[in-house]
Amino acid sequence: MASRPKIAIVGRFTDHASAIRSLGVVSARRLLEAVWAAGGEPITFLPVENPNWAERLQNIQGVLIPGGGDIDPKWYGDEPETEELYGVDDRQDENDFSIARYAFDNGIPVLAICRGFQLVNVLMGGSLVQHMDKDHRHYMHSIKIDKDSEGLGLTNPVLESSCFHHQSIKELGKGLEVLARAEEGHVEAFKIEAKAWSYGVQWHPEDNYPTNQQQMELFTKFVSESAKN
Repeated sequence: MASRPKIAIVGRFTDHASAIRSLGVVSARRLLEAVWAAGGEPITFLPVENPNWAERLQNIQGVLIPGGGDIDPKWYGDEPETEELYGVDDRQDENDFSIARYAFDNGIPVLAICRGFQLVNVLMGGSLVQHMDKDHRHYMHSIKIDKDSEGLGLTNPVLESSCFHHQSIKELGKGLEVLARAEEGHVEAFKIEAKAWSYGVQWHPEDNYPTNQQQMELFTKFVSESAKN
């Protein structure tokens, strides 16, 4: 039996974790379980100064850039404009930016989710709406993939998607092809110009993957593409 492809996920700093006594570095359990269910081996990486991904990602076959706190607006040339910003951390940002860039340039498949989706947009020169007029936290809606649903591995282009975000793409970055938009008009999915399979989604496919076939198909496609690496 083939071994599970190893999927790197940069951990998220947290001040609150019931299983430990102090500060923590975590990955969402639901997300790890989705990667495992798709046949992958999720591995959480500690965000560090000068992460040296060329060394750390040896034998890693895929990179998942997960949800999390907000990106510092300085990365897209803005000042903070709202008190709704939360979880901003330079080391977190720097590690996410650098692992994404390394993966794109070195042919490692990437799936970017929620914050990860927004971060890729910023990495490619785009910007963000710092706080939406009507945010999509605790929000379920139907999303239709307008093109390249096969690239995402979907048998049906319509997905019931679970969202938890209060920011959205303002200016689209270079090398990103829009695949889906929300009813309000903001971008919900894109294909990323890179050397390997690379896509981003604004919603959280891990939330309902056990009950929604299309969400599971997205993870299965990502893991299968990673297995080729």
